Amino acid sequence: MIESLQQFDAELFLKIHRGLSNPFFDWLLPLMRNRFFWAPLYLFILVFCFIEYKKKGWYIIGMLLFTFAMGDMLASRLIKPFIARLRPCNELTLANDIIHRVPCGSGYSFPSAHATNHFAIAVFLIFVFYDKWKPILPIGLAWAFIIAFSQIYVGVHYPIDVMVGSVLGIIIGLCTAKLYKTLQPQL
Repeated sequence: MIESLQQFDAELFLKIHRGLSNPFFDWLLPLMRNRFFWAPLYLFILVFCFIEYKKKGWYIIGMLLFTFAMGDMLASRLIKPFIARLRPCNELTLANDIIHRVPCGSGYSFPSAHATNHFAIAVFLIFVFYDKWKPILPIGLAWAFIIAFSQIYVGVHYPIDVMVGSVLGIIIGLCTAKLYKTLQPQL
């Protein structure tokens, strides 16, 4: 069963990584996974929270950082070393099929920390700001999805890595949002 799942995952990976290959995605999707590309958005969120929410803004930012830390710790520090799945770009059986769009990296693949972190952040922000700004729901989910999808396209993660990372991120975002809502009245 595990072998057939891995085979399906590798085939789906190649359909996305090679099958969707085009110059526009080759330009766009490496940018989408680059943390420096998103730095202005992160800065905007920080400034917005401080200006708009004053003292409560510090609390939102603290919980946002906690959300990121939880996602990164669970995905990168606990699960990845335990599972120790090679990245597709480091997999010898796929060496002739990989298009090198970004540096591969030496870390493990399962789950995708990019997917975990960005879905956790998106879900947390959706729960914090949805009452005042409904468009955050589709925008936040689309933002996390494009970052997660780009991980497959550039060749550093399998689809199952990204799916599990996304679900893990959603769970973390829900938990930290619940914690935020529970602790908020004490401010």
